[in-house]
Amino acid sequence: MKVLAIGNSFSVDAMRYLHGIARSAGIDITAVCLYYSGCSLERHFRYMLAGEKSYELQYNGELTSFFVSMKEALLSREWDVITLQQASGYSAQADSYYPYINVLYDYVKQHAPKAKILIHQTWAYEQGSLKLGNAGYSDHKDMFRDIEKAYAQAAEKVGADGLIPSGRMFQYLLANGFEKVHRDTFHATRGAGRYALGLLWFRALTGQGVTDNTFCDFDEPVTPEQMSIIKTYVEQVAPVL
Repeated sequence: MKVLAIGNSFSVDAMRYLHGIARSAGIDITAVCLYYSGCSLERHFRYMLAGEKSYELQYNGELTSFFVSMKEALLSREWDVITLQQASGYSAQADSYYPYINVLYDYVKQHAPKAKILIHQTWAYEQGSLKLGNAGYSDHKDMFRDIEKAYAQAAEKVGADGLIPSGRMFQYLLANGFEKVHRDTFHATRGAGRYALGLLWFRALTGQGVTDNTFCDFDEPVTPEQMSIIKTYVEQVAPVL
């Protein structure tokens, strides 16, 4: 399976362990991310129009220092899945998605007609984060409520093939014993946060069970208890797309 994320640092977080998790299950997933820090849908749209080599490739969890344009990436191989997402600072603002996500969706369809196009639902900022206040929220639950609504609306409007609910998963973890899923109040922790994202993506993309997945090559320690909570959520709740 070949997966391309048109994203930013949040998709880098989500794809850090995806290849390794799949390999542990005996499945070959090529996980590629077009990375530009903080890239919004509007900025992706402008890079699309300009044809600029603006994106650093992340390949199977590793940034490469190799830069490409969106079109070059789309045409580089026959993709099975391509994801789109909004930048975190705009993710709760439904109006910020348009018309950019519509045009990007059509562009991806034009250059990768056989690929499924999924929407990657990102997550709310940490409670107490300066960024949370700057976004106009005092409670992370309120921010996520608006994020969830905006992403669901966008997925429906463009006719996406599905939605990966990373933000919903983080809310679940926070409600079930995880004190932290953010490393700097907005990115995912390098251990449990990224692991949870990778396992969720793996389940959504392949439909494979995760209970017996043995992946444990983490950048930061993840406890057996944390792994169990994450696997339970992914196994019971994660959609298969």
